[in-house]
Amino acid sequence: MNAPAPCRPPADLRFPIYLDYGATTPVDPQVARVMCDFLTDKFGNAASSSHPFGWEARRAVEQARAQVAGLVGAQPGEIVWTSGATESNNLALKGAAYALRAQGRGNHLITVPTEHKAVLDTMHTLEKAGFEVTYLQPGADGLITPQQLRAALRPDTLLASVMYVNNEIGVIQPIAELGEICAAHDVVFHVDAVQAAGKIAIDLTRLKVDLMSFSAHKVYGPKGIGALYVRHNPQLKLEAQIDGGGHENGMRSGTLATHQIVGMGEAFALAGRLLEEESRRIGALRDRLWAGLADLPGVQLNGCARQRVPHNLNVSFPPTRHGTLGSQLLGIAVSAGSACNSAAAAPSFVLLAIGRSPDVARNAVRFSLGRGTTEAEIDYVVATVRQVLAHEAYQASQARTAALASAA
Repeated sequence: MNAPAPCRPPADLRFPIYLDYGATTPVDPQVARVMCDFLTDKFGNAASSSHPFGWEARRAVEQARAQVAGLVGAQPGEIVWTSGATESNNLALKGAAYALRAQGRGNHLITVPTEHKAVLDTMHTLEKAGFEVTYLQPGADGLITPQQLRAALRPDTLLASVMYVNNEIGVIQPIAELGEICAAHDVVFHVDAVQAAGKIAIDLTRLKVDLMSFSAHKVYGPKGIGALYVRHNPQLKLEAQIDGGGHENGMRSGTLATHQIVGMGEAFALAGRLLEEESRRIGALRDRLWAGLADLPGVQLNGCARQRVPHNLNVSFPPTRHGTLGSQLLGIAVSAGSACNSAAAAPSFVLLAIGRSPDVARNAVRFSLGRGTTEAEIDYVVATVRQVLAHEAYQASQARTAALASAA
C-alpha cells in the first residue's frame, strides 16, 4: 500500500474551518449593529418609566419581544426574557413543578435521557426535592414515540419535557403528537427548542405546547440572553426562581439587558426571513458531506437519517492509533458531543442512551453546519477525513508487514 498523498486546501480557503455551529454561532453583523446603539447612545433602563431614556429602552424591548414571538407563532406577551436557555429550562421545570405540586395536582414528571444537561440536571434536582421522574427510552434512531408518552402518564403526572431537536444528533422529536397527548390529559408540556428555532418552522398557534425555551446565541445573536415562552393560561402559574423587583410579570426579576434583548430580537427576525432558503442550502451541504463519508469503512450515522435538521451530521468513525478522529482534524472546528459536556472524557451520554457502544460513542464527531459554511469547506473536510483514515490504514498495513517480517 502506498502512502496517501497529503490533502492540499484551495488557496482561498480560510482557516480554521468552523463546523461547530451547534455549540454557538457568530453574531450576525446586522445584529451587532443594532446592539451597539443600545450600548452607547440609547443606554436607558427599560424599567425607568418617568423619562425618554427609559421609554426608548422599553419600546426596544417590546419590539424585540414581538420579533421573537413572530418567529415561533406566539403572542409578544407570552415571551419572558431570561439569561439564556439554561435559565429558561430551570424556570420552566422548577417553576411549573413547584407551583403545580403546591396546588395538589401531583408529583410526577416525564422526560427523555437524551435531553440537554440543563433539563436533566434540573430533573435530578427535582427528584431530590421529592418529585418522581420517568425517563422515556428512545429507540436506536434517537426518537421516542407518542405511545411511550401515553403509556407513561399517571393520574399524578404534572409535566412532560421533550427537546424539539437534539443538540448532539439533530433528530426532531414528534412534538405535535406529544403535545396533543399532554393537552388531552391536562399535563403541562415543556419543549427545549434551542436547536430548533431558526432551523425549522415553529408555529405555537398550532402546537399544544405550554412552555418553550430559546437561546439567542444559537441563532446568530449574542450570548447571555434567552427567552421562555409561557402560554397564556390562567391555570399555568410559574413559581419565580429569582427574587427581586418582580420584572417580567413577576416571573423573572432583574434589570433587562436591553442591548442583548434587541440583539436577540433582530437575530430571530433575520432567521425568520432566511429560514427556508438557508435550510435548503445547508441541507444540500450536509448531504454533500455525508455522501463523501458514507462509504468509508466502519462509519456509522448517529440518529434518524430522515427526521433530523439539515444543520447536523453526527458520525462515528473507527478508532485510530492516535486517538479519536475528531482530535486529528487540525484546522477544522468540530465537536465530539455537546459544548456543555465537551470537557468530559466519558463517551456521549446521548449516544449511550440510544444503544451505541462506548467505543462507538467515544469516536463520534458532530459536524454542525451554519450560515457561513461553504461548499469548498465541505469538500476540504471530506478530503481531510479520508486522508486521515487512509493514513491510518497505511500505518496499520506497514505495522502488519513489519510484524510478519519479524516473525519470519
